[in-house]
Amino acid sequence: MQKPRIIENAPYLDDEERELIEEIEARAEARLLVDTLTPGRKAELEAAARATINPPKKPITTRLSVHDLSKLKVRAMQLGIPYQTLLASIVHQYVEGRLVEKS
Repeated sequence: MQKPRIIENAPYLDDEERELIEEIEARAEARLLVDTLTPGRKAELEAAARATINPPKKPITTRLSVHDLSKLKVRAMQLGIPYQTLLASIVHQYVEGRLVEKS
């Protein structure tokens, strides 16, 4: 059974990207690609990927009003996520400039 091709379910690719992917897939099928990845480089790339996916976190202590914390927990339950995750997301969006006050 043949693997599904990457480009079949990727409407966001332009023509040049489709051509590159088709060429890579053809070379892979013809066994013309040679893996030159060393174990050390593989470990380095895996560590970088892990750090990107799960960036290091630092615990903090803050004081919130009981009312605000209660509403935060209710909203987190509605979203189906832990309230600490929601709070971290709000802070992240704010510092990245994606969370702004309404006019």
